[in-house]
Amino acid sequence: MALYEISESNTLSPIPATTFSSRGLYERDNLQKALRAHIHAITPGADTMVLAEEFGDWVGANRRIDLLCLDKDAKLVVVELKRDDGGAHMELQAVRYAAMISAMRFEQAVEAHRRYLGSIGSTADAEQAIREFLDRDDGQPVALHEDVRIVLAAPSFGTEVSTTVLWLNKQGLDLRCVQMRPHLLDGRVLLDIQQVIPLPEAAQYQVAIREKEAQQAIARSSERNVARYNLTIGRRTYSNIPGRRVLFEVVAEALRSGVTVASISAAFPGRGDTVFLSAEGTLSGAELLERSGHSGSGYLIQDNMVLQAEGRTFALSTSWGDQLLDAISSVVDLVPSAGIAFERAQPTGEAQEVSFDGYLIRQDETTTITVSKDGNPCSPVMPVLRALAEKLGVSTLNGAGNAFNTRQLGARVIEAVGAREG
Repeated sequence: MALYEISESNTLSPIPATTFSSRGLYERDNLQKALRAHIHAITPGADTMVLAEEFGDWVGANRRIDLLCLDKDAKLVVVELKRDDGGAHMELQAVRYAAMISAMRFEQAVEAHRRYLGSIGSTADAEQAIREFLDRDDGQPVALHEDVRIVLAAPSFGTEVSTTVLWLNKQGLDLRCVQMRPHLLDGRVLLDIQQVIPLPEAAQYQVAIREKEAQQAIARSSERNVARYNLTIGRRTYSNIPGRRVLFEVVAEALRSGVTVASISAAFPGRGDTVFLSAEGTLSGAELLERSGHSGSGYLIQDNMVLQAEGRTFALSTSWGDQLLDAISSVVDLVPSAGIAFERAQPTGEAQEVSFDGYLIRQDETTTITVSKDGNPCSPVMPVLRALAEKLGVSTLNGAGNAFNTRQLGARVIEAVGAREG
């Protein structure tokens, strides 16, 4: 957009644009020196101090950050300058720099600032200057923030850079594009400096949108984690079981059908040897942990859920997140002849309760089972359910010979009592 001068006669006169190169202005000798003394010009809305110039204190790299800064939140700020239009890889270079300095400690920042102050002829105390900027008292511990901000400053930004920056910001990074356009007026060079990504007016809105999207992702993940399914394998049925139990049952069926452990692991690209915890021999869950030296965290290590195959004992991972349904489908594809089908179980929508042998057995709207006697809750519930199931002639084991959980056995007890009353 052009820059204009308005006269007393209310006429507009365009102020011609120029370039830094045509005016003999260079990145390091001119722009960098001017901006380091007025860093606020390209960091609107964020109080910032310059820590170092041409910073490159890392092993195995010969590149340097134009200006390394610090904001009031103790976040490091990587500033990259271009006197011509932003290069196609400007933003990627800055991201590499941000990654390389993300582990910087406070004492390293102090040392970098001490060298910078010496280079500009300042006798100020580096540590004191940083503490005063951050409003930290002497002796008070200071830890730099784990996040790193990035500021790109150039006369303009091409589609590649702009698109990449917008996408990176959507992933949670903090990159800003600041446009510095030089204009010539009466032999003087004027700078029109504007933050263009994100627009200052929309910055808070975009932060709110990112926070909302993060909350929605957590909610979706939570919903997936608590979702329950109905599973059919041949003539066997499993009702209202959690997703990871579905995965366990289809993996167990695949092994029974002769699918190798290697083939099952290969169905999950990128998981490598984390799909199973294993050790040689026919072992219990406790023996598997002892033999493997693993804590068992993140694996199904209950005795009734460890798997035996190929002369080894295996425990299946429980860490699937939003990839769980894809994982189940991948294993189902390995055994097309097994007649495996699964679907999400529908919530009951209403509570059910029955009385039998002096006990009140209740299934609430979320399918949670509670048992009480004479108004007093029974805890734990499972031993009571097993005793009631035995009296009712209800099996406590599913078709695979594994024990039903509380929800499953409770539902079957309620169903059996209802049938007797009907």
